[in-house]
Amino acid sequence: MSVPLYFPGDTEPMARILVVDDDPSMVQVISELCRESGHETVAFNSGTKALANLADQTVHLVITDMRMEGCGGMEVLRACKKVKPDVPVIMVTGDKGVEQGVQALKAGAFDYVTKPFKVEDLRGSISRALARKKGGGLEAAEEERLKRAEVPSKPMNIIGSSKRMQEVFGLIGKVANLDSTILIQGESGTGKELVARALHFNSHRADKAFVPINCSALPENLLESELFGHKKGAFTGAFQDKIGLFEEAEGGTIFLDEINSMAPALQTKLLRVLQERRVRRVGDTKSIEINVRVLTATNEPLYPKTRNGTFREDLYYRIAVIPIEMPALRERPEDIPDLVAHFLRRNASSARCAEYTMDGGVLERLMEYSWPGNVRELENAVERACALCDGCRIQTSHLPATVLSLKGPDGVSSPSPAIGFVTGKSLSSFLEHVETRYISETISACHGSREKAAKLLQISLATLYRKLEVGKRSVSKEGALAAVDGVKASVAKMAPSATSKRVTSRVAVPPREGKRGDKHRHSKSVGSGSGRKVVGDKRSDKPVPRVEIRREAKAGVSSGTVGRGARKKSKSRR
Repeated sequence: MSVPLYFPGDTEPMARILVVDDDPSMVQVISELCRESGHETVAFNSGTKALANLADQTVHLVITDMRMEGCGGMEVLRACKKVKPDVPVIMVTGDKGVEQGVQALKAGAFDYVTKPFKVEDLRGSISRALARKKGGGLEAAEEERLKRAEVPSKPMNIIGSSKRMQEVFGLIGKVANLDSTILIQGESGTGKELVARALHFNSHRADKAFVPINCSALPENLLESELFGHKKGAFTGAFQDKIGLFEEAEGGTIFLDEINSMAPALQTKLLRVLQERRVRRVGDTKSIEINVRVLTATNEPLYPKTRNGTFREDLYYRIAVIPIEMPALRERPEDIPDLVAHFLRRNASSARCAEYTMDGGVLERLMEYSWPGNVRELENAVERACALCDGCRIQTSHLPATVLSLKGPDGVSSPSPAIGFVTGKSLSSFLEHVETRYISETISACHGSREKAAKLLQISLATLYRKLEVGKRSVSKEGALAAVDGVKASVAKMAPSATSKRVTSRVAVPPREGKRGDKHRHSKSVGSGSGRKVVGDKRSDKPVPRVEIRREAKAGVSSGTVGRGARKKSKSRR
């Protein structure tokens, strides 16, 4: 039987919590607080409804208000003790005194909090209630978890219904209970630490420590001391012995994030720890045996780094026993609506709004953006929009400029004036123009980085340069043709002037006989040495006109007629 998954945001096991309060806003706040910690909630807005459904509900904890119309909190408490005696009950009261709280404790309540309560107080009370060893504590929660459906449950804080995410969930379910070393790969902001937590809390080590450390956050010497510990006097400032994170995670899981940034010397020591399952503190001569599961993560491909010598190949094969690839958000855009709804609910629980709403175009704009920062960037964008909106309604203008950078200034997708849907050009030419414009705007959105733009467009850097060069040639060609058309238009509109030279034509109609007496319907026009031929209409019986050229000089006007004889004369002169 496959074990269903739970994905806690904290260290408690996922539980089902019954929330009872006649104030809808309070129900929403408590429910969201529970969901943030990885729990599932069932809410009722009256004690009567809660009691009517209590026997049919599988719950591990009950949180109820003390004072409610009709059936109050004390009635709910007594009913719980009769129907579900092992389920702890937390009372929420608006009274500043402790009299009713003490009365609830005497009646069998596990704890009570007073309104207005601090989030930390209620969260701590929930943790203590679920951590009880008997009744509704860890053992009961774990037993109930093992009795759930065969198919892994939908995670509470890893949002994703796409095919790619379902594959990730399925893989987590298969390897969570193993002690194999796992390498989680993915871009920054994709949720690698959430996957690591899911692996830990769905394993037999769930009741032990989960210890995360970012390998890029500390310099090499401090990171070594942090991981393995040190002895007093091992280096300047080592005033006392210190245990390392590997010892702290004894029996549990250590998570090495951004292991790709680890220095080569420290990679060698880590490899020895993984091989021997022993650590030696800095400055010590004795080794300490450890029982720790190691999870690692990287935000860039590790295998190419083994080829260029920046990462040990033997360490790579040691940590990548089971690789898990986290997809980028742009590869699973169908998950964006669910993620946005989740972030809106979370912001509403800590703000003045009971519920945030969005204009119609906001979600469409979020779906169109490529999210290079992945889920973390989306979370920040939603939080910013919630902070800037008026009246709990989010508009397109509340989105970050980076999200709108590929759109028009009014936030509406429209044809760019530089592109122009003008007829008269070939389809290939128009598409090249549009493609070049889109590539240029993408580069601008990436702050001029062509490497990032190529990655965003999912093309090679060489292809990007080639397309830009093709676009430049296309623009140059169109510019030249436009310039020629402009000159022709200017000449056609030019007015006669005494201070300029221009060519005019005057029509004469003398017929000309050919060698055999037939009429040749063509003539030669000579002007300014151009030697151009003008061919008449052979289908017409009309004689071909003779061209007369008049030259206007700056001082005065002189004219002459140049015909066939004149051309012969000019040839003899040359």
